[in-house]
Amino acid sequence: MSRLADLGARLQSGETSINVVGNRKRFFIASLVLVVISIGGLAIRGLDEGVEFKGGAVFDTKAQGISVADVRGAVEGAGAKEPKVQKLGSDRVRVETGALQPGQATAIREALSKKIGIPVEEITQQVVGPSWGSDISHKAAKSLIIFLALLAIYLAIVFEWKLAVGALVALVHDVAITTGIYAVVGFTVSPATVIGLLTILGYSLYDTVVVYDKLKENTTNLTNSNRYTYTGAANLAINQTLVRSINTSLIALLPVAGLLFVGAGLLGAGVLKDLALVLFVGMAVGAYSSIFIATPLVVAMKEREPEMKALAKRVAQRQAAGKDVRPAQAAEDDGVPAGAGAPARPTAPPGERVQPKRSAPRSTRRPPPPK
Repeated sequence: MSRLADLGARLQSGETSINVVGNRKRFFIASLVLVVISIGGLAIRGLDEGVEFKGGAVFDTKAQGISVADVRGAVEGAGAKEPKVQKLGSDRVRVETGALQPGQATAIREALSKKIGIPVEEITQQVVGPSWGSDISHKAAKSLIIFLALLAIYLAIVFEWKLAVGALVALVHDVAITTGIYAVVGFTVSPATVIGLLTILGYSLYDTVVVYDKLKENTTNLTNSNRYTYTGAANLAINQTLVRSINTSLIALLPVAGLLFVGAGLLGAGVLKDLALVLFVGMAVGAYSSIFIATPLVVAMKEREPEMKALAKRVAQRQAAGKDVRPAQAAEDDGVPAGAGAPARPTAPPGERVQPKRSAPRSTRRPPPPK
């Protein structure tokens, strides 16, 4: 832990620099591959919608000493086509079917009662129409559009529109990869999945805004200093918040992993599994995009501005004249060649002041020797 703290201190001061922005093309290509795979999964396999979205019936009952195949055989024998049978823990079973004909639900309950050996009254039944899930989907889509519009306006006011574009692209990236994983792996999408998907948007945005806030601090009056390019200041902002992002992401993922692997894996909680799964995948992808996608994308747009191109030219000239006071490795990582023979005086990142050393108090100075 102390090593992580030391690394955080070195990243904060600029003594150590991880070249995230300089390697942005690699991260963009990796994300593009994942997004293409996700879109391909959505187009080819589609999402496995739960019974809440396409309509059907759900049966829940105690079932000890009976296999999933036996339960499925009993339900199919009652007329249900392709039922989904899921064990919940060690003593319960959940059966999902498609839309049923009148009287078919009663036949399935009686078949389960006979097969499992329990009274029909102990088998719970829930019939869901397709309109319920459709309403939920439409409301979720409408909420998402309103949320993204307000988000873009807010970020454009607080920061600037290019940072808003970077944040929105990162959010779309997170949603695309998370839903794509559901399509490729074949996880069932339930209302809890939709709720979790909306939740991870807020989490991903929170991490992105933390980096943006540091970026704004580092780039204030940047063109007046001629010490950092926009790329260098942005990379420094990422490094200064990197350890914090890692810590918050791990702390957020650990309880979600507990819900997913302990609650769902051992206890077999169906709704809990749906919620924990989308949160776990979405938080991991959101943490990645806030560091490796949002800010590097902003840098790619900002470095096209004539003002930033002129700044990069002045910084390069300063480096060539041997006036770079940063460590050589940090300067090279930031995409700026370090000048030979650079003076080794201390410096501070943008936004921080180097306090001059005070001279000793007069009372402690030695008197001059007698003449």
